[in-house]
Amino acid sequence: MRQALYFTAPRQIEHRTEICPPPQASQVRVQTLLSAISPGTEMLIYRGEAPDDMQTDATLAALSGTLAFPLKYGYSAIGQVVELGVGVAADWLGRRVFAFNPHESEFVADIASLQLVPPHLSSEDAVFLPNMETAVNFVHDGQPRMGDNVAVVGQGVVGLLTTALLARMSPNALLTVDRLRERRQLSLSFGATASLDPAQASVQHAAFADLVYELSGSPAALDTAIALTGFSGRVVIGSWYGKKCAAIDLGGRFHRSRIQLISSQVSTLAPDLTGRWDKQRRLDWAWRMIEQIKPAQLVSHRFAFANAAQAYQLLDQTPEQATQILLIY
Repeated sequence: MRQALYFTAPRQIEHRTEICPPPQASQVRVQTLLSAISPGTEMLIYRGEAPDDMQTDATLAALSGTLAFPLKYGYSAIGQVVELGVGVAADWLGRRVFAFNPHESEFVADIASLQLVPPHLSSEDAVFLPNMETAVNFVHDGQPRMGDNVAVVGQGVVGLLTTALLARMSPNALLTVDRLRERRQLSLSFGATASLDPAQASVQHAAFADLVYELSGSPAALDTAIALTGFSGRVVIGSWYGKKCAAIDLGGRFHRSRIQLISSQVSTLAPDLTGRWDKQRRLDWAWRMIEQIKPAQLVSHRFAFANAAQAYQLLDQTPEQATQILLIY
């Protein structure tokens, strides 16, 4: 038997007891050690702001159906293999693995869908794999050039990791924007050359950047991103707004500035890369970046899985107090 977390209505979750099936051929049973809560996507679901007729993610085997309640969700779990199916090599037993799996105490998965955690990495670093892969995808889609002026609007976990990767691309300037002072300070430690509050007048009239990332999750931040973008610059929109609409101002300087708005989401790869890149190559690079950046430093809270409701309430009511929350099993 296992305990699984379900979103059942806006701002309501519950733990349900389920039968965990035995592993079949080429499958293993995994006992979860910890999982990470996404403060972006999961908050949209928790608040009832995700389109309920939208598919979860067809590229992830552990997620099925739509985003309608009741919904078992999550995509970042670290666990230990405790049972092998027919045909699985014996050395899988006891290995730590990463899975794009919902929040539940144990699960069965095809070995092809699992990532072996490098033995020298902590589980708390490894659980950031989806966020790091997303950050790598943003860098790929933005195509930064050496010497670019770059800005990142939003310094949550994905924004901070994107900042850390961009800092390795030798930009001329790397500006971050966030309303929370603590996150602005973190971004400076991750390689930003300057960090500003979006309320500062200079942000709204900068128009200096070759490349801007909008990663705040707030539709209103799109106007800030456009204001930061110079002539013929690029805005990569990595935020998912769910049901929230973005009422952006395209009637001012945007119209004459030849600014590109680029959507970016990690479920797919940019078509111009697929001749050489696939998901596993991108994941391999994400593991390498995790080794360098050690993102476990962003963990601000750890909650027992049984107390998950408190974790979601914290993110919903006082998000400024949390960076990354982990559930411990």
